[in-house]
Amino acid sequence: MVILADDLGYGDISSYNDQAAFQTPNIDELAEDGMKFTDAHTTSAVCTPTRYGLLTGRYNWRSRLKKFVLSGYSKSLIEQERLTLPELLKQRNYQTAFVGKWHLGWNWEFTGTGQPENIDALDSRPEVDFSQPIQNGPSEHGFDYSYGISGSLDMPPYVYVENGSPTSIPTKKTVNYDEKGFWRKGLTAPDFTHTKVLPHMTDKSLEFISRQEEGDKPFFLYYALPAPHTPILPTSEFIGRSNANLYGDFVMQVDLVVGEIVNQLEEQGMLKETLIIFTSDNGASPRADFEELARAGHDPSYIYRGHKADIYEGGHRVPFIVSWPGKITNGSVSNETISTVDLMATMADIMGEDLAEDEGEDSYSFLPVLMQQQFNKPLREATVFHSVEGRFAIRKGDWKLILWPGSGGWSYPNTEEQLRGLPPFQLYNLEQDPAETKNLIYIYPEKVKELKALLEKYIREGRSTPGIPQENDGPERWAELDWMDL
Repeated sequence: MVILADDLGYGDISSYNDQAAFQTPNIDELAEDGMKFTDAHTTSAVCTPTRYGLLTGRYNWRSRLKKFVLSGYSKSLIEQERLTLPELLKQRNYQTAFVGKWHLGWNWEFTGTGQPENIDALDSRPEVDFSQPIQNGPSEHGFDYSYGISGSLDMPPYVYVENGSPTSIPTKKTVNYDEKGFWRKGLTAPDFTHTKVLPHMTDKSLEFISRQEEGDKPFFLYYALPAPHTPILPTSEFIGRSNANLYGDFVMQVDLVVGEIVNQLEEQGMLKETLIIFTSDNGASPRADFEELARAGHDPSYIYRGHKADIYEGGHRVPFIVSWPGKITNGSVSNETISTVDLMATMADIMGEDLAEDEGEDSYSFLPVLMQQQFNKPLREATVFHSVEGRFAIRKGDWKLILWPGSGGWSYPNTEEQLRGLPPFQLYNLEQDPAETKNLIYIYPEKVKELKALLEKYIREGRSTPGIPQENDGPERWAELDWMDL
């Protein structure tokens, strides 16, 4: 089972942050019953790309999406022929389910000339026949059951889709809401209420788990939470509970959701047989209001620089907890560097399956870490990160090279004026400088050269794991790779 929070920061989990302004007891208990990773990362600092990497075992920038995210109307990003995590599990007769926020595109039935020129634009509002099923969605990518929304909870259309068919035809238009609850205007179905989405999705997840009690198949549930992403709308019983702000309240509601799922498994006698992974798709969004949280003594990014969208650690370093009763030593902690792209190889390793050359090209198994096996070198040779603007960074050991002078996202420095005069790259030693404050590119030019060459190799060979070179999707070179000539 994978529970993926949306825009949850590394420092938002109290077991990761001894100065957290609020507690997350259910997630903390999950860590106490399993293994907590302190150096886990997403492949991207934003939603869509990370989800692509998690389900395919392939870096997101190898797809056609070279920057930004998809809209709620975008077509499917996952190639039809590409193996996904649920498809891998189905090879071993797993019953698979997706619930929550998809945000990987699926093909709506557009009417007439209703398809806009740029279907990926967040403000696109094409004409859709909601009486028709979608195509190339979760069902076509390995999920036996699916229930969710096309994009983020702040992206229209606000319509639930179950097993490929909309549950209701939208009859009204929601207007823009631009306070802390932020969402974009768009078509809304009569059975869709923003404040009820998280509990409703959780009920659907619990219903799926309940149905497995009488089955004879193992099951896989991918619950992609729509929270604490905007709109930040905790239900009334959570408002004020964190003593921080609405975002803190919403995080506490997310914590309760994790507790409800664990309790359901326990009540059905299935907890001891279930591997649970809890993580987030990227760092916390600035919509959380970092200044307001700071007054309560809380930093969603903990000691790390930046936040969602950024190439800095706060953009992609996330909580990552694995619970596997009877298999993992309770309360264990790992400092091994891992990535959300590693789920594919890890699950294959657990099942004793071999991945083909064109499957999981960037995925490394962290099963040896879970089993606390001895190994004399890091599992990953290096790890690549990507920002909302499509900027790259590569990490090897303690060293991290950012192939851009700024954040590559939403934090300082990110404007043309702020970037003017800065060194072209950034090199940090994360062991000595985890907050990324001292750029060392002029002190260690050979390290810059080494890491840049390794990243170029990973890009050109279409993979970062050992094996036969593969092709990237889209143009062979794209504008953001001009740094290859520097």
